[in-house]
Amino acid sequence: MTGTRQVRPDATTRTTLAKAADENFPVAPFFLPRGWRDDLMAVYGYARLVDDIGDGDLAPGGADARHLGLDPARAGDRLAMLDAFEADLLRIFPGDGDGEGPRHPLLRALVPTVRRRTLAPAPFLGLIEANRQDQLVRRYRTWDDLTRYCELSANPVGRLVLAITGTASPERIRRSDAVCTALQIVEHLQDVAEDLAADRVYLPADDMKDFRVTEGDLAAPTAGEPVRALIAHEAARAGRLLEEGIPLVGSVHGRLRLLLAGFVAGGRAALAAIADAGHDVLPGPPRPTRTRLMREVGAVLHRARREG
Repeated sequence: MTGTRQVRPDATTRTTLAKAADENFPVAPFFLPRGWRDDLMAVYGYARLVDDIGDGDLAPGGADARHLGLDPARAGDRLAMLDAFEADLLRIFPGDGDGEGPRHPLLRALVPTVRRRTLAPAPFLGLIEANRQDQLVRRYRTWDDLTRYCELSANPVGRLVLAITGTASPERIRRSDAVCTALQIVEHLQDVAEDLAADRVYLPADDMKDFRVTEGDLAAPTAGEPVRALIAHEAARAGRLLEEGIPLVGSVHGRLRLLLAGFVAGGRAALAAIADAGHDVLPGPPRPTRTRLMREVGAVLHRARREG
């Protein structure tokens, strides 16, 4: 079948995949079966590249634009790149499996995963739509507005993990959505200063008003008490969402349980790092230590066994 052969990553693709080491949670840890690792990395490569297009963080030189059939001079036109990427993605999903297949190496690498796991296009399209929204919506008024954004920007990844591992069910999807939303919000809390520099604010405007926080306060080198209180409030909300992941971890077995525990623990460890910084996220993203992450993995597994 066209497009299912092994794809050798080029330099741009390797750079994208290498970003997995910077995530708050393990993307495809060594203890998983090789087939799962390959499929999870293929999905990660897709999701990372979509975000890089949306953030204007592509490798220089225009290679991604060329792969997508665009003039490299248009690599900075994010909406055009997202449109071209979506068109290339849909080449994976022709009704009869024929056609030329996708052009971008990361999408060609995704083809075997889609075929093996019978993945639907909806989660992949959701991630593209989230990045389109990022170009048009730079502020969120309410918590509900923000979580609806996370339904596009984060929840599809968890649903793909469940699909790849053959463990999707309505209840697991619901709990996975809660965990993924929490992880997205934690990342936003870590990156408040970076996002503001890109003219994006993912702290709900209503909450900022309640805590008497202005965007000028977010631009300061360190956080004053109102900003710290606001970050603590949003962190507590994210923590409650992560709690919904404990029964999810307990509902599966073996190495998948350890993987999902790593996702939940990654969010908990990041929240602990934020708390350890006094909820002052403005000097730079607070990052958990590996020791703290391992401690959180153990705690999540213990609770999952006890409550399961």
